Amino acid sequence: MVHSTDDSTDKSLDLIIVGGGIGGVICLKYARDAGLNALLLERGNRVGGLWRDLPSWQDIQFRKEDWTLGNLPLSGEDQPSILGNIEAWVERFELAPHIRLNATVTSARQSDNGWRVATDTVNHEAKWLIAATGGHNRPRLPPVERINSTVTEYHSSALRDPELLRGKRVTVVGGGASAYDLLDLCFAHGAAGVIWIYRSTKWMRPTRKGKHLGIDMRILARYQMLCLPAKLIYRLTNKDLRTRYAKAGLDEIMPEGDFDIRRDQLVPGRPGMIKNFAHIERHRGEVGAIRSNTLILSNGEQVETDLLLWGTGYSVDLDFLGLEAISTARNLNEISSRCYSGFLSADAPNLFLLAPGVLERNTSTPWAYAHVARSIMSHIVGRSVFVRQPAEGLINHFDMLKLLAPEDRRNFPFGIWYLKYLWLAICHPWKRPMPIP
Repeated sequence: MVHSTDDSTDKSLDLIIVGGGIGGVICLKYARDAGLNALLLERGNRVGGLWRDLPSWQDIQFRKEDWTLGNLPLSGEDQPSILGNIEAWVERFELAPHIRLNATVTSARQSDNGWRVATDTVNHEAKWLIAATGGHNRPRLPPVERINSTVTEYHSSALRDPELLRGKRVTVVGGGASAYDLLDLCFAHGAAGVIWIYRSTKWMRPTRKGKHLGIDMRILARYQMLCLPAKLIYRLTNKDLRTRYAKAGLDEIMPEGDFDIRRDQLVPGRPGMIKNFAHIERHRGEVGAIRSNTLILSNGEQVETDLLLWGTGYSVDLDFLGLEAISTARNLNEISSRCYSGFLSADAPNLFLLAPGVLERNTSTPWAYAHVARSIMSHIVGRSVFVRQPAEGLINHFDMLKLLAPEDRRNFPFGIWYLKYLWLAICHPWKRPMPIP
């Protein structure tokens, strides 16, 4: 790895990448391919980003064949396997000399040369900056009054040993993917009772299959490359979802309004949660206070519990950039809507925000990062790829290609690119990962 022992300022860089998760590592690979002098700064002592911090039971939302690319190894969908895959990128493409570990970025500010990035020991300057610190880096915990509380609490990211649930009366708070995971864990590890508290719920695709088989990204890609009208896709998706909710007996937790792929992320249902749905004690509201072993809800209800699991998700932390508009944004979608073509910040020059335009979309994350990173490098070397005005609405999966291709002819030759990706969408074997772009 790269090391430095003095307080000098390194001014020889074209690009600094902050964050050593899968997105940052992929960006570094394409930066090196483009001949850029790039440096990746990672706060931890190994690459991996959020996946380095998560417990081993955490996993991805879909099949491993849809997460990895090319022949990079991935043994499974769980956290240790994902870490191994990220490290495989570093090894395969010989990226280690361009990565500085234990380099926590304290600030990044605009300078005469572009960006001045400070760590605890060294300052760096580069013309371009990619913020690849992820979007799920600050666990979200609602403010709750605690009065002599005896309840053990864990955020989903901090529950290391699910066996702690065995024999306990467990309460899960939240209405999205993290809460669904925790409810599934409760039944898999023998909780004595399961209570669920939520204000609202997010769409999922109920299935009795394993979680990773619940969503097929290849079908979405096929629809998009065949140019099916958006309204037809929404109509087909909603009909399928409502039928599945009714068949599984989940009408009570069906989200209000229709599923809209421009606004909503679709996550797979959790089979254990669905199978045991009738045994979940459900309360609609939020936790206002905890007194002794009792949760006092916003609607006045009281619930006794032994263990409280917060499935309330994460917020994004980009405060190191010192940009008020980004720091005060409520979610990833608000940030991406302030970026040209979803990734080039409108609030500061020469700044790319990687995660907001990819996470919480309906897409394979590494696949999206690879295509965006490739086009970012085209933009940096002078091709002006990211020029579309900021706009609200999620850009999902293969539709991202339609956003990038018209301006990035270096990577998307006219006409040829469409035939290539149409073939991938329709004919590429289901059991094989997509190729590295």
